[in-house]
Amino acid sequence: MKEERNIVVIVLAFISIYVIWGSTYLLNKICVAELAPFFLASIRFTTAGLLIFLIAKILGLDLSITKKQAINCAYVGILFLTVGNGIVVWALKYVDSGFAALEISAQPLVLLALMRVLEGKKIRPKSIVGLILGTIGIYILVSQKSLLIQENAISGMVMIFACMLSWGYGSLFVAKADLPKNFFINTSYQMFFGGLMLMIASLVFGESWAPISVWSDRVMCSMIILIIFGSILAFTSFNYLLKIVSPEKVATSTYINPLVALTLGWYILDEQITNQSLVAAGVLLTGVYFINTSKEKKSSDDKSIASVETHSADT
Repeated sequence: MKEERNIVVIVLAFISIYVIWGSTYLLNKICVAELAPFFLASIRFTTAGLLIFLIAKILGLDLSITKKQAINCAYVGILFLTVGNGIVVWALKYVDSGFAALEISAQPLVLLALMRVLEGKKIRPKSIVGLILGTIGIYILVSQKSLLIQENAISGMVMIFACMLSWGYGSLFVAKADLPKNFFINTSYQMFFGGLMLMIASLVFGESWAPISVWSDRVMCSMIILIIFGSILAFTSFNYLLKIVSPEKVATSTYINPLVALTLGWYILDEQITNQSLVAAGVLLTGVYFINTSKEKKSSDDKSIASVETHSADT
């Protein structure tokens, strides 16, 4: 009976990272139509961080961290959330939610390149194939004439790529940084600090802060889902799965998230899915597959990249 319960929990956790994370692009697109992007993202993450603090307190977890851990949490929060998420939300003002999700699915390629440039690690042949295919897929995606003529679309694409660099560098930093061992506590501090920096960014850029009283029902529901399900439940599910199943299985969210985002954007927001986008998706995700499945064994002194454990940057 216990094993059956565990299977049910694992299945629900996978559904969470597949569907919820895939839907965050749509939800942010809905919200950013009415709310300023940095203001929107700051509300989401500061609220989620405080809620996780409250849950941790109820569970009796120790919330204390060292000064070094606090600095690292703030730095990671800036890389992942202030830059890695906040600017993506800004870009959603100018590009479709499905397009953004598909571009972000190239995150493993960016991480692979950063590991080569910053850490000097060699890239295995299978990953090189993935890198080439992924690059071709991205070119096919961003070279669409119908997209290039849209106002500020190029700026949106470039800024999403900058967010991927920030997320990738953050992933490398986290692997070596002194952070709270409890991922629940770690997440709460990252979200809280990242949310505060987004709030400061909102003030610096002179964004208008719309009071909750003027939010539409659509925006209100989207924000609640982003905070409770997108920021708390899905991230908890992701960390749970990393402990229970293989990283390769968890990395399948890389392929499912953009498909969910494309479908929801098309069905709910009437976003256009072009044949060129479908071709780009096929080539790009095939490249990501080659990278995620490149897992030859390494000797203790081998600096080659065996595999890249990653997931689409949560928006």
